[in-house]
Amino acid sequence: MYATQADMVLAFGDKECISLTDRKYTGQIDAEVMAQALEQSSAEIDGYLAGRYPTPWPDTPRVLVGRCCDIARYKLCGSGTQCTDLIRERYEDAIRYLERVADGRITLGRQPDGSVIQGGTSARFVSAGRAFGRNSTNGGAF
Repeated sequence: MYATQADMVLAFGDKECISLTDRKYTGQIDAEVMAQALEQSSAEIDGYLAGRYPTPWPDTPRVLVGRCCDIARYKLCGSGTQCTDLIRERYEDAIRYLERVADGRITLGRQPDGSVIQGGTSARFVSAGRAFGRNSTNGGAF
């Protein structure tokens, strides 16, 4: 799975996670309901990424955690929990993001084989030369 119950609680808080999952009115997060929503969301993410990257990932790119939480939150709505415009918009944003990753317009910092792209540690600056000098101003100041 791309996200855990702890990720959901961190993203949305205990109160909302309880209201999304507590179908038996125990006042607690139903771990089974939460896990099922996270598994479905992870499978949906894999459906978008499988054409470009090998799935499942051995190490989850952190950018997918938030997307998985947004999708799971949307999937948990409807069972006594009303879907708000914000929940729907975040779900749609997550799907658009995944579509862009699938199209290759956004990368996850990975090669197509799943290996991590290593960034460089140096910077290089190149000058195009002087714009003003004694010769270009006939020896005067500017």
